[in-house]
Amino acid sequence: MIGYLEGKLLKKEQDRILLLAGQVGYEILLPAIVGETIGSKKIGEEIVLHIHYHQTERQPKPTLIGFNLEVEREFFRHFISVEDIGPIKAVQALTVPVREIARAIESRDLAYLKRLKGIGNRTAQKILATLEGKVAKFALIREAKKPAEAVPSEDFKEQVQEVLAKQLGHKVKEAKEMIAAALKRNSNISTAEDLFEEVYRGEVA
Repeated sequence: MIGYLEGKLLKKEQDRILLLAGQVGYEILLPAIVGETIGSKKIGEEIVLHIHYHQTERQPKPTLIGFNLEVEREFFRHFISVEDIGPIKAVQALTVPVREIARAIESRDLAYLKRLKGIGNRTAQKILATLEGKVAKFALIREAKKPAEAVPSEDFKEQVQEVLAKQLGHKVKEAKEMIAAALKRNSNISTAEDLFEEVYRGEVA
């Protein structure tokens, strides 16, 4: 199974690219949010993508779907677990950043979900029924265009506190205590995503 590809850009189309890696050309589907970040790349430039590999008995031809961040691919796998959302429909629906879709799910913003391409009222309701309470951490994803940008330590704590208080219903004092306990358990945390994981690891322990 292919999970990661690094190579040269051979060809660009509206929703896919051809990537040369190890003398093999891979056709990779790109959600719009990923295609936007690759749009400025020139033919021959190096590209790195995290890959979702899809192949089933009903669809024996392998399909490769590329993402800038591993956490985006993780969200995609949650997204396609929803009934009636297959990989192709999910690719077409990801026209806005993953963090915004996650926020809409956790805040039960049905109207926002219905604005996604190919998502009607019934499917939007299924998304909420399946994923509410499971995707809050994805609301903390930073812009893929700036993966190496350092985030000040206080800033990422505030990001997590905001999600806990404003989106998940915890009181501010409670959110601060949860964050402090998580950092006490693991002082090496340096990103909002890791902090959120540790907060909820403590909650379910």
